[in-house]
Amino acid sequence: MIIVPEREIADLMTRDAAFDAVEQVFAAMASRDAYNFPVVREAIGHVDALYGFKGGFDRAGMTLGLKAGGYWPNNLDQHKIINHQSTVFLFDPDTGKASAMVGGNLLTALRTAAASSVAIKHLARKDAKVIGMIGAGHQATFQLRAALEQRDFEKVIGWNFHPEMLPNIEKVATEAGLPFEAVELDGMTEADVIISITSAFAPSLMADHVAPGTHIACMGTDTRGKQEVETALLTRATVFTDEIAQSISIGEAQHAIADGSLTEQDINEIGAVINGTHPGRRAAEEITLFDGTGVGLQDLAVASAVVKLAVEKGIAIEVDF
Repeated sequence: MIIVPEREIADLMTRDAAFDAVEQVFAAMASRDAYNFPVVREAIGHVDALYGFKGGFDRAGMTLGLKAGGYWPNNLDQHKIINHQSTVFLFDPDTGKASAMVGGNLLTALRTAAASSVAIKHLARKDAKVIGMIGAGHQATFQLRAALEQRDFEKVIGWNFHPEMLPNIEKVATEAGLPFEAVELDGMTEADVIISITSAFAPSLMADHVAPGTHIACMGTDTRGKQEVETALLTRATVFTDEIAQSISIGEAQHAIADGSLTEQDINEIGAVINGTHPGRRAAEEITLFDGTGVGLQDLAVASAVVKLAVEKGIAIEVDF
């Protein structure tokens, strides 16, 4: 079995490699060459931690496995490690034998950013110039760096419930040579692309905060009860997602499905756009929305890519298991 420790991931996995892995697995999902297993996510009743499993099988990439991990809210304060902790396990699809164990913390941040970046590539207007960020935490910096590579953006605007955190994304904008402006939520009408990356259980982005022609990526809702945007926005938009089953159960679409303003048939797979079986954006004035719920196959795709790179570079640790 090959082990790739967390400490090695930063020198192995690039944003480009993560983008390619996620784009390919989304396409495989839409072609029914890959499927996710049901998600297990539980409060363990200890230190307020959430723990769970995401897994799947990609026949096209011959990748089988799972990601185990979750959220420990006291880690940063009490243990000086990040609150999100995860590990990816890969198995040989032909034999079932464990083939790799890979640190999953940085990979999770990179694959989440890659997912919204893939959606921007395929759904945002080609002439998009202003990108808006809702949320300014650790993951927001990954989101913004990846997104800026998809269009010739000229300005970044941002809002966060805790405005003292906005320098996190302002720094990324400055590094990219772009001006940054803190705005109120109604100022998001200036944005051509909006990324929402929060852990909110009540909507902040409303339908009247979004101008015609905008592309929105909702990347924070991955649990029952979470919500980043009001349901009226989903009914105004053409909705896409990584996986429909997760979108309607734990994703942003769960609330619109529950109140009857959206049906499962109204939601489209981003993989179908990648494959060319869905046209994607049909008009400049159309609002498109990507509900990024985070699927296990994303984790397996980037972990598999890391294992190959680790072997090529002689970094992989091999153990008899």
